[in-house]
Amino acid sequence: MTKAPVHKLERPATEAKAVQLPRLAAIDIGTNSIRSIVIESLPNGKYRILDDERVLVRLGEGLNQSGKISEAAGDRAIEALTRQKKIIDGYHVGSIQAVATSAVRKAANGPELVRAIEEQVGIQVNVISGEDEAELAALSAFHNFDLEGVRYLIFDIGGGSLEIITAVGTHTEKLISLELGAVFLTETFLKQDPVTPEELQRLRKHVRKTLKAQYAGELLRMQCLIGSGGAITNIAAMITAAKKERYDSLHGHELLRSEVVHLLAMLSRKSDRERRAVQGLNPDRSDIIVAGVAVVDELMDFFKVNVLKVNERGIREGLILQTLRREGLFVGKRPRSWRDSVLEFANACHFEPEHSRQVGKLALAIFNALNKRFELSEKNARLLEAAALLHDVGYFISYSSHHKHSYHLIRHADIFGFTPRERELIANIARYHRKALPKKKHDEYTRLAPGDRTLVSRLGGILRLCDGLDRRRNSAVESLEFSLEGKSLQITLIGRDDLSVEVHGAMAKADLFEAAFGLKLTVEAEVKVG
Repeated sequence: MTKAPVHKLERPATEAKAVQLPRLAAIDIGTNSIRSIVIESLPNGKYRILDDERVLVRLGEGLNQSGKISEAAGDRAIEALTRQKKIIDGYHVGSIQAVATSAVRKAANGPELVRAIEEQVGIQVNVISGEDEAELAALSAFHNFDLEGVRYLIFDIGGGSLEIITAVGTHTEKLISLELGAVFLTETFLKQDPVTPEELQRLRKHVRKTLKAQYAGELLRMQCLIGSGGAITNIAAMITAAKKERYDSLHGHELLRSEVVHLLAMLSRKSDRERRAVQGLNPDRSDIIVAGVAVVDELMDFFKVNVLKVNERGIREGLILQTLRREGLFVGKRPRSWRDSVLEFANACHFEPEHSRQVGKLALAIFNALNKRFELSEKNARLLEAAALLHDVGYFISYSSHHKHSYHLIRHADIFGFTPRERELIANIARYHRKALPKKKHDEYTRLAPGDRTLVSRLGGILRLCDGLDRRRNSAVESLEFSLEGKSLQITLIGRDDLSVEVHGAMAKADLFEAAFGLKLTVEAEVKVG
């Protein structure tokens, strides 16, 4: 058989080589796992993630008993870092920043492992203090959350240690590192499988005693908790999975204390094998997750906070931000508010600002006319305004089915100031501004909780109606007047022009509004004179 000739593909001589933006890599060598991240610095002062790799190595395995990192754990670390270094090199990064935390810091042979990594892998590792870890976690939180005027606590749970920062706004009050990591606590207190109530109680008592020793006599009540680390993201994943909620990211998700309490009770009754089957839990963490959840529960109880915000990024992002600044690359500040972030995203999608702002203005007017009877909250108004500003961003892809494109663009957008649930709600509200009403066959709608489906229908109904109220896209309607009696709502449009097109546009899109609120709608127009 004659072999076919092999043709080598070559780049055309005229093809210009693309200009590469600055790229950086950060590596976090922790007690439980090693994580690397590769980013590209963008001209607008932000960055985008090119690669994110996590490998379980358990450097802290047996460290409490021997005082040393075992030979097997060291070999696993070298193997993981060698692979990660090859991936990083493939991205042609300009700088690699690698840090080692609790296990390497604590181990008698930590310096030997650092030398071995440099000699065998070609990466220089900086062993940082617990306070340095806390500063990196705080840097990430400052970058991701609006905390102006709020007294809050940031914490990061690793395998070996727990870093805690108390702050007001961007002013740090206290920064400490405690030996309360999930691996350390598991090996010290949780010997049985399943965990016994007595073991768990001793662990919890130790955490409380440690916290009391650090914060004796201090004002402990916080307004907000922000947590990062593998235990936090796994807790959020298990809680959302139990509620059958699905999000692309859990960054910014809010967890309630009651949810953490119930999760801990469920996990502590199960064997390690049973925990591995729990939806949302990474099986690699099944043996240490009880300790991690117990620490979170004790922190929320100790600082009297009912809500915990999830920071998926934590120390690694702090390291990236620190490196960008050290390299002289400008890191864009977070938007001043959620509205700034929404408008930044809308501008990136080339939205029509006049129409979107007009729809938003009219939508809020209708919202305010109904909020007392239907108990709509200030947070609901924020969701409605965001959806109004973004409802047409799907034009960026195409006019055809642009309401569906808007849903997907918003759902995947990194919009500051909103939780994953809130982004999902905004996306659904925007999706129903035109065409079909919510249906059972719409997966994005039916997977919402019943209360959220009602909210989407109501806010989506307002948005849909207001899109019709600006049918000519010329902001002809200057104001609205309302008469709400029983099951009837009359809206009078006020303007200086003939508003018959707007009246028709509103009534043509009143279907979802009427169904969601149980109201019969009439729309009239009044032309201003003079």
